[in-house]
Amino acid sequence: MKSMGGSVMYEVARENEILKYLPLVERVVNRISIKSAEYDRGDLTNIGVIGLMDALNKYDPQKKVPFESYAMIRIKGAILDEVRKNAKISRYKMKTVNDFYKAKAMLEQELKREATDLEICNIMQISEQQLGEIYDSIHYLASVSLEDTLFSNEQEGMTVQDTIQDHSMTNAEEAILQEEQQAILEKHVASLSDREQLILSLYYREELTLREIAEVLDISIARVSQLHGKIIGKLKERIQEEFI
Repeated sequence: MKSMGGSVMYEVARENEILKYLPLVERVVNRISIKSAEYDRGDLTNIGVIGLMDALNKYDPQKKVPFESYAMIRIKGAILDEVRKNAKISRYKMKTVNDFYKAKAMLEQELKREATDLEICNIMQISEQQLGEIYDSIHYLASVSLEDTLFSNEQEGMTVQDTIQDHSMTNAEEAILQEEQQAILEKHVASLSDREQLILSLYYREELTLREIAEVLDISIARVSQLHGKIIGKLKERIQEEFI
């Protein structure tokens, strides 16, 4: 009987812990933009709660890592793993994203300057609305995995990391690689316009949702999505040039 009472107390305590840290789950869910009928906010929250429970089970306070930081990694990981398994970016959309990168690179090599949206539309023979949809796709991909989006080369079937990484690297060498990628990213972010840097800062540092950023900039949510995608596309192209 005592054991049963202890079990009940444990379950109550665990439920209270989950409720206490539920805002962490909601915070992560708000940061992930999923354009799919497969998921709604409730689905993502449920998946995130599983990640939170995993964090509660595995957290080791002796490692002196704040629980909130550890839990958010577990929550985000659980959600992204599920999303990646059921990703709904079609082959056609991936092809148009890759065609966009090719067209933009070719134009800018020829013009010796940044290509305008109109010039990209003309060479790809698409409308501005279709270009906006491409930017939306890039935004979505970056929301699921920023690193994979920026440090990969879909056209060649390999990642930038593959070009500089020895698969026998130690953990210390992998840490150096991550630092190198961070330095490259920071350098190219600094080369963006003030408005572009503001959008990235609001999204990645302040962790505002698209709706909140739209309110700050007084533009539509759809426009924020497209601007974010456009900025990520620009960063990706500049990062790729580091390894040509």
